[in-house]
Amino acid sequence: MKNVAVILSGNGVYDGSEIHEAVLTLLAIENNHASYRCFAPNITQYHVINHLTGEVSADDTRNVLVESARIARGDIEDLSDLLVGEFDALIVPGGFGAAKNLCTFAFEGEKSKINTVVLKACQAFTNENKPAGFMCIAPALIPAIYGEGAMATIGKELGTAESLTDMGLSHVACEVDDIVIDQQRKIVSTPAYMQALSISEAALGINKLVKAVLRMV
Repeated sequence: MKNVAVILSGNGVYDGSEIHEAVLTLLAIENNHASYRCFAPNITQYHVINHLTGEVSADDTRNVLVESARIARGDIEDLSDLLVGEFDALIVPGGFGAAKNLCTFAFEGEKSKINTVVLKACQAFTNENKPAGFMCIAPALIPAIYGEGAMATIGKELGTAESLTDMGLSHVACEVDDIVIDQQRKIVSTPAYMQALSISEAALGINKLVKAVLRMV
């Protein structure tokens, strides 16, 4: 059975992993007769957002691994313990946590820096020529991992696409129900909630992404 590592970035769209994207990813992996294990970096998340009001909770601090455990029902591991030899592929759901906790794209744009533990884990997959999937804003990680010219999509949001292009990404506009594949680097991406207006719309591209990643194994 093919085994997929899934990297989470917290719990909740505004400061962590987008929960619908994460759960749809896990469901799609199982529906395609594969297995998964969830990982997250054991770090303090950038900030905490009240998801009811959208305001920053100034006095609240949370841990990315602990918060991600909520999505994984407690079955999650420290990203620093990931052994690439135990997996066939990697998938990173989106949510602002991918751009705030896994890297600094949400605040620094084209000057973004990626977390060193995240970079080491992701580069281990490309060094072994293993496929990876990135959805929503998670393609902001790709330039640091794969270098200039890697092909991916965040959909049709021009401002974000321009910033990613400035970082060296070869951005391809894409509909919410479709995927972009960089065959050479074995990268698959989809817009998900960068464009989706419902969970069913997000599922269309995510299901295609998971199938494409598994076919590349």
